Amino acid sequence: MKEILLLKDGEIVLKGLNRRQFEDVLKKNIRTALYSLGRFEITSAQSTICVRPLSEDVDLDEACERVGRVFGIVSYSRAVLCEEKTMDAVIAAAPVYLEKQLRAAKTFKVEAKRSDKKFPLKSPEICRELGGVILHEYPHLRVDVHQPDVTVYVEIRDFGAYVHADAIRGAGGIPVGTGGKAAVLISGGIDSPVAAYMMAKRGLRLTAVHFASPPYTSRRAEEKVVRLLQKVSRYAGPMTMITVPFTALQEKLRDDCPEELFTIIMRRLMMQMTERIAHDYDCAALITGESLGQVASQTIGALNCTDDAADMVVFRPLIGMDKQEIIDIAYKIDTYETSIEPYEDCCTVFTPKHPRTKPILKFVREAQERAGFEPLIEEALQNLKITQITPEY
Repeated sequence: MKEILLLKDGEIVLKGLNRRQFEDVLKKNIRTALYSLGRFEITSAQSTICVRPLSEDVDLDEACERVGRVFGIVSYSRAVLCEEKTMDAVIAAAPVYLEKQLRAAKTFKVEAKRSDKKFPLKSPEICRELGGVILHEYPHLRVDVHQPDVTVYVEIRDFGAYVHADAIRGAGGIPVGTGGKAAVLISGGIDSPVAAYMMAKRGLRLTAVHFASPPYTSRRAEEKVVRLLQKVSRYAGPMTMITVPFTALQEKLRDDCPEELFTIIMRRLMMQMTERIAHDYDCAALITGESLGQVASQTIGALNCTDDAADMVVFRPLIGMDKQEIIDIAYKIDTYETSIEPYEDCCTVFTPKHPRTKPILKFVREAQERAGFEPLIEEALQNLKITQITPEY
């Protein structure tokens, strides 16, 4: 039997005249995700993308795992392509292909979708004939049209007849690359990888910017960020990680700025430097993992001071979420256990004992200007480290 994957488009179907462009990007992203597994033929028609392996040794279990993380796919099914587009071929294929599911079930039903109106039987007739065959082959089963243990799906399409069981929920969203490019400030914590994931889900191609402060932060802290991004890139696709040397700036911050403003001014410096990097990489927005009120630097007053440092739009997808909601997503995308490893990033260096929760923008600007960070910013931007991130499977 020839097995294939049937992928259902999500929001793409609403894109009107731009739909073809979105589908082309989605198919490209699918090819990228499956590239290392072998050769596939990828075609689209009638709001469905068909992924057909071109060799018999392809690991379809792994292929399912990977397409399940591609944004733009609302659901996917592992299906069998019938030998012919006839009712006899459907009857021959379904009881055999779905044997495992049918033997384990107590109830079932058949659903048919006949988009090829030239097919001689209508959908109710397909369901009735195939249902009778399945009951004969598996007499322990009974029909339950409301809450069956397994549903047998028959799809009669212009390009073939397919049989499969229940579809699996996909990643949703829209294809990465259709929403533009953005730079995400990435740390080794729980929040920023989740923020990166959530904005990639809205179609953004990501460039990651990480700040390192050796010897206050270790090599393992940077390696931890690489591993986090490898997990995120299973959803967001390949990306560039830019590591900014931040030690000299943090030491000057410690020496020349009021302690209660350390965190605010540090965030402003990060935003300013990330914005410059973003321009170089054709990014049109910044992304952070801030959640309102979570820490002192994430109050309304502090966020106002931070936003003042950059002209680009800043996306904060976690802004209204509580910590448990963020942790739940971190578990879902498999970043949580890596995030809690005890290798701290530069955000924990020189943390003030009593940070200002209601900073006044005028005083923050004045303190930053007096310190004179610009020469150190220029030096840091001349010594960036570039790492190419590919998915960790």
